[in-house]
This record gives sequence, structure tokens and C-alpha cells, in this order.
Amino acid sequence: MKRFVSGTVLAAGLAVWIGAAQAQNFPVRPVTLIVPWPAGGTTDVGMRALATATEMHLGQPIVIENRPGGSGTLAPGQMAATAKPDGYTIAQIPITIFRFPFMTKTTFDPSVDFTYIIGISGYTFGVVVRADAPCQEFLADAKANPGKINYGTPGAGTSLHITMEQIAKRRGITWTHVPFKGNADLMNALLGGHIHAVADSSGWAQLVNAGQFRLLVTWGAARTKNWPSVPTLRDLDIDMVSNSPFGIAGPRGMDAKIVEVLHDAFKQGLEEPSYAEAMAKLDQELFYLSSENYQKFAMQQIEEARRFIAELGLKQD
Repeated sequence: MKRFVSGTVLAAGLAVWIGAAQAQNFPVRPVTLIVPWPAGGTTDVGMRALATATEMHLGQPIVIENRPGGSGTLAPGQMAATAKPDGYTIAQIPITIFRFPFMTKTTFDPSVDFTYIIGISGYTFGVVVRADAPCQEFLADAKANPGKINYGTPGAGTSLHITMEQIAKRRGITWTHVPFKGNADLMNALLGGHIHAVADSSGWAQLVNAGQFRLLVTWGAARTKNWPSVPTLRDLDIDMVSNSPFGIAGPRGMDAKIVEVLHDAFKQGLEEPSYAEAMAKLDQELFYLSSENYQKFAMQQIEEARRFIAELGLKQD
């Protein structure tokens, strides 16, 4: 028994020592950054720019892995369940992570199953229609035609979906939500006339600038730099701001030293001119949060989601 106990204690001590040594030397190989959205969309473009800007500070390549599904929740949930907390597998964390447990059954609990590393940015959201769409006031048309106007978003539970339903509730509108897998599918559906409008982040920018889409409204606290003539929700007397801040997290149980290394490298990446240039094209602004503050932000978002999911009646059976 003494030998067994001694051996167990020795093995445990060895494991702690090895873990500490690995944390001290981190990273010694490439880091995989999961982007839970399709390639080519707004999030993918921004995260690839950040990965490139961060690699030089991390000292190892950052490999982007696109794994869309579940409105951005499927891949982070899988990471939380299966990835080792060694810092070599991390993920972009969309705000839907905090909402989905209140909408449907999930395999993860955002309050305990992630190690929050750094807050990064928020989106520029807006609603677009085809340039040849009728010029009547969109909200008035929707209210006058209950259930006949539809809009597309990147998925149920996303900030686009939630905000459109909040707008509808405030204005007494009934319209139909059509979820898509990502920006490319949304753009094609609107171009083809299969939906009336798209609520999405600035992946529509190129088509707006080319005159194929008309940007009706943006959802920030102030008008955008790239489209200053387009009103905000507040300009339309809808007192709301929606920009869906996001960040990066890993599985729970990550060593504090590894978190520190990743945080510091990504923070330096945020400050690189190349990343600032990419953000300017997307009309996005920084929403930097330290590891501690990102953890606090996540807990606040979870409590807010609990409340407004109930208010909007979006709990699924």
C-alpha cells in the first residue's frame, strides 16, 4: 500500500512538473484557431488578418480551421468537449455561445467550459436590400404586410436574428426569419430574389459599394465611417445598438501561463497596422478585453441572454 501511495504521489508530481514545463515552453508547434463560420465571410477575413498579424509575436504559425454550423456554436462546443487545454486548439467565440443554452439543449455550458483568452472586436451590422427593390419605407412595408416580408441572417440565435426580432417587437411587425449557413449563401439568396432583405455584418460591403445592394440602416452607436449617409437604428427612433462583440477562448482548464502567452501575442497582433487596415475595410472597431475582463464580459452576456431569450419567446423545445 505504501509503495502504491508513493507511486501515485510521484506520478501526480511528475504530471504537474511536465505540465509546468510545457506551459513554460509554449508554444513549440502551430496553434489551430477555429473559425466557426464559412471561409470568405466577414469573421473569416478578420480572423485570418489577425492570425497573420499575431504569428510573428507568438513565434509559431496560426492555422485557421473553418468549421461552420450551429450559428457559430457547433465547433466551439466540440472544442470544449474534446480538445486538450494545452493552448494548441482555440476558437473564435461568437456571442451565440452565450445564448444557445437558453434556446435549445447544448453540450456545453459557457460559464464553465471555456477559458476566455482575449476580447477582440465587434461587427458593423446592417440591413441590405437589392438596389432594384421598391423604394417604399422598409419597416412601414413590413408592418403593412404581416408575415409577407422575409429576411435572411447567418443563423438562428445570432445577433442579427435577435436584433431583427427585437425591432419587430418594438414596431409591432411580423416578418419571417430565414437562417442561412453564412455570408456567401445570404448574398446569393438576395441577389437571386429569394429573400427580401439580409441582416448581416459588413460582408455585404462590396455589393453595396458596387451599387447592387442598398444599405438601409446600420446598428452601431454612431454612423459608420464607410457609409456615413446611412442612418443608425437610433436615427430611426429605435433606441438600440447591436455590434455583437467577440473574442477567443480555449477549453476549460488552460494553464495561466499559456493563457498569458496567447493573450499577449494576440494583443500585439491587434496593434499591427496590417490588422488595422483589414478592420478599416470591414468598418469594424476594436473591442479589446483582457483575459480577466473577457471572462467578466462572458458572465454578463450569459445573464443578459437568459433574460431576453425568455422575453422574445425563443426557447425551443
